Formats: sequence, structure tokens, C-alpha cells
Amino acid sequence: MTPIRHNTRPDSAVTDRDPVLDAVRDCVLAVGVRRTTLTDVARRAGVSRMTLYRRWPDVRSLVGDLMTREWIGVATGAMPERVPGVPARPLIVDGLVAGVAAFRAHPLFRKIVDVDPELLLPYVLDRRGASQEALLALLEQALREGHADGSVRAGHPARQARSLLLVVQSFTLSLRTMTDADDPDLDDEAFLAELRTLLERTLTP
Repeated sequence: MTPIRHNTRPDSAVTDRDPVLDAVRDCVLAVGVRRTTLTDVARRAGVSRMTLYRRWPDVRSLVGDLMTREWIGVATGAMPERVPGVPARPLIVDGLVAGVAAFRAHPLFRKIVDVDPELLLPYVLDRRGASQEALLALLEQALREGHADGSVRAGHPARQARSLLLVVQSFTLSLRTMTDADDPDLDDEAFLAELRTLLERTLTP
């Protein structure tokens, strides 16, 4: 059987290491998206502004490619390799819980949520982004493997994958609205344990 983790990447030019994307990442971490300019990025990357304009018309499109690279890296990194003889379901659950924790700890994600949260709204309310599509592809393949080995409840794999993504997105984006730092029963770890229970019960046949 194929591994749970696959190199499902929509565009290697976007997702591979890129000095321009590295530069915009540094700029955004330093001052946020709204205060980042193409001039700043060009200076950090050691390229001309015209070089940037040939690939990106504005900072928003450049940051969009940065987010795609970073989020796909988090998602693929969180999904464990399939081990022969190990059912798919625990690997899916482990990967999704680890992914939520990794996203919430990611410095770029934290900066955008704190300073420029409106950048995330289109991907919550209106459309799927490249990183969401890549994660859905990973999940669908993993669910099919779980169907085949009997560890995952039978169902439509695309619908199941999208439902799982809706759940983990809500934990990723909104968890801090529900936590209480001075109550260990309502801290991040407690809610991640609750997420694990939700996923296990959803996927168990």
C-alpha cells in the first residue's frame, strides 16, 4: 500500500525553496503584510523590482504563494509515514491533531492571525486555496487506505475529507476563543485531546 504521506504539491515553483518567498516571509514576520512592500522584498532577496513584477503583480499575490508553500509544508510534515501492518485511522488522527498544533505554533500563521487576519477570510468563507486542495488530496488517499484496511468507516472519501478539513480548520483558527489559560481543563492540550476523540469517533467503523 502507498504511504499516508505523499508529495502532493500543486506547483514546485511555489512550494520549493525560493529566495523571494524566503524574503517576503522575513518581511511579513518583521512588520506584517500591510507594511511589506515589493521594494522591501526585492532588497532582501537581492533582486530587482522588475524581476518580482514578472511573477507577482502585488504583495498580496506574493504572500498568497508564500502561504501556499508554508501551509503545504506544515500539512505534509504532520502526516506520518504509513508503516506496514499499522491501520490507517490512527495515522490520520495523529496527523490531523499534529497538524493543528503545528499550524497554531507556526510563526507566519501566528503573525497573520494577529496582524492581518483578513488574509485568511477568503479561504474560510469563499474558496479553497492550493494548500487546502493539497491537504484534501492527502486526506482522500489516506481515507481510501483506511477503507481498504477496514480501519475507517465506509463513506464517500471526498466528502469525508472535506468534513475532516472543516473540523480541523475550526480548531486551528478558532481554538484560542475557547481556551482558558489558567484552567488546565480548558487549555490547548485539553482541546487537542478532545479533537482526537472527535476524529476517532468520526472515523471508527
